[in-house]
Amino acid sequence: MRIVGVDTGGTFTDFVLLADGQIRVHKVLSTPARPADAILQGLADLGIDRAIDVMVHGSTVATNAVLEHKGARTGLITTAGFRDVLEIGRQNRPKLYDLRQQKPPALVPRDLRLEVTERLDERGGVLVPLDEESVREAIECLQRAGVESIAVCLLFSFANPEHERMVAEAAERAGFFVSASHVVLPEFREYERTSTVVLNAYVGPLMGRYLSQLEQSLPSCTTLRIMQSNGGTISASTAGREAARTLLSGPAAGVVGATFVADASGFRRVISFDMGGTSTDVSLIDGTPTQTTDGRIGHYPMRLPMLDIHTVGAGGGSIAWFDAGGALRVGPVSAGADPGPAAYDRGGTEPTVSDANVVLGRLVPEAFLGGTMRLAAEHARRAVGRIAERLGSSVEAAALGIVEIANANMEAAIRVISVERGYDPRDFTLVAFGGAGPLHACELAARLRIPRVLVPTTPGVLSALGMVATDIVKDYTRTVMLRPDGPLVQIESVFGELEQRAWAELRAEGIAREALRLERLLDLRYVGQSYELTVPFRGSVTKTVASFHQAHERRYGYADSEEPVEIVNVRLRAIGVVPKPSLARLPVPPPWQPVPSDERQVVFGRSRQLLACTTALYERDRLGPGAVLSGPAIVTQYDTTTVLPPGWFARVDAVNNLIVEADFHRTGEG
Repeated sequence: MRIVGVDTGGTFTDFVLLADGQIRVHKVLSTPARPADAILQGLADLGIDRAIDVMVHGSTVATNAVLEHKGARTGLITTAGFRDVLEIGRQNRPKLYDLRQQKPPALVPRDLRLEVTERLDERGGVLVPLDEESVREAIECLQRAGVESIAVCLLFSFANPEHERMVAEAAERAGFFVSASHVVLPEFREYERTSTVVLNAYVGPLMGRYLSQLEQSLPSCTTLRIMQSNGGTISASTAGREAARTLLSGPAAGVVGATFVADASGFRRVISFDMGGTSTDVSLIDGTPTQTTDGRIGHYPMRLPMLDIHTVGAGGGSIAWFDAGGALRVGPVSAGADPGPAAYDRGGTEPTVSDANVVLGRLVPEAFLGGTMRLAAEHARRAVGRIAERLGSSVEAAALGIVEIANANMEAAIRVISVERGYDPRDFTLVAFGGAGPLHACELAARLRIPRVLVPTTPGVLSALGMVATDIVKDYTRTVMLRPDGPLVQIESVFGELEQRAWAELRAEGIAREALRLERLLDLRYVGQSYELTVPFRGSVTKTVASFHQAHERRYGYADSEEPVEIVNVRLRAIGVVPKPSLARLPVPPPWQPVPSDERQVVFGRSRQLLACTTALYERDRLGPGAVLSGPAIVTQYDTTTVLPPGWFARVDAVNNLIVEADFHRTGEG
């Protein structure tokens, strides 16, 4: 069987081919105007354009449509009196004391948000019957406005979807793409539910057309599966209808890939660290990736299950600048791929993190991208020199300052998903990938006293590898609002309904019953709280409530077993287990010291002082199991550069992962 994972990024489209137990990797330049062109080119380069069994694809089509406000012209039909939910939102504000902040525009303008006459109570009882004439008028109004897609979100439809179903069916008969909240997100919280269903309607038509064109370009025997934000895949037809589930597919695949390679090396508690050209994505993996339903795409809330990924604007292309108070800042604005950092010699003049790494000697100009692109060190030095002039320092000191500020930004991101969630980063291994991750990983780990860094064999295509290593996953939920002292039969009944639906849908996708794994979960909170925690259902409500108290203690620092608890949502995670690739395990000989290919001067920082070190250079493809390196050292390869500061040591394990560890007493860091 031939399975290929395809990750479409802003600069490159990455491929990982699994065939006959062997893994091949490939990269081609992306074609943003027509993403499918790069995919077809890469498949042709690999010689498999007519011989693929399964293609798993992560796409930025939906994400870019939201971030760039280029989605379908969308209308909203809602209950009378609730058309302004999108504008009102919540009372919490991102910048509480900024009097000049501007509210981001709603994806659906007010004139396209229409009301229908109907009303249900909180349990789904009919207070006001649905007025079909108001439905007809709303649909006709949206037709005259040239709307392509309609989001339908009626009050309390999660408790009784009948009115919403009638509106959705009428809109479908009128020829619209329709997204109904009882299908996409049958949960309470009106603002978040409305925002989520609007996001789905906004990107659905674009994603549907893109996937349809891509499927037509592939061989008829090829099954196309799409990566979701929750770390699993769904069919292309489902992704077209529920496109909001794919909004974070690329970063989610990276987390799955990090889990896969770390597990192959024997590490189950890891933090994934994906640093690219524009941003850095981090996520905590405690045996399995951490899930959340409290996510955002740009400024817009989305309540669909997703991996808990925190993103900051810190990447190789992040620009260094001075704020109004004269403080040096780095990012979030990026030089991007065009013109890119000054060292790319494509017209860029702004100093970036990559330029700083060139000045410090950490990026080797003649080894960048495997030697296919030589960096212009003099341009990087000139750009960073302007920062040095303003600081009154040497160019090297300014470059080190830029790198340390970027590291501080990324350190804060890791603290968000670890310390703020009740986890100690010292108990984890940092998995570094992306084009710039291994450049910064050791210094970042030292700041957090993370004892170990794992650099995969092919860090630059880890997201694509994650796609071929992921299962088929579907999430189901139902709001119940029950007290734990009520009859358990109510919860069992809901679980039973969700499991029947899950089995029917995964069987339609070719999953055998023996390959289906079901995970039951409950959303719990103390009565009176406005937030809840998701905990696994342990077979009895009493045991589950005990787990909730423990989770609350870890997350918030306190718990009260005497306080009454409320069951808010019943959740089911259905997993269709698919065969996974296996990384070849090679015999590990006694430790051996490889011969450096060269050496150069590299600048590090220690106790706020510059430390210039003669540093050995190694080529990654010449390292094998048992190889041992001592810092300072630099390891170059096609898709990234790994930096080992003084006091760090690396070894290559049986699956060719680079395991880097530190003696913090010797490094003097942390």
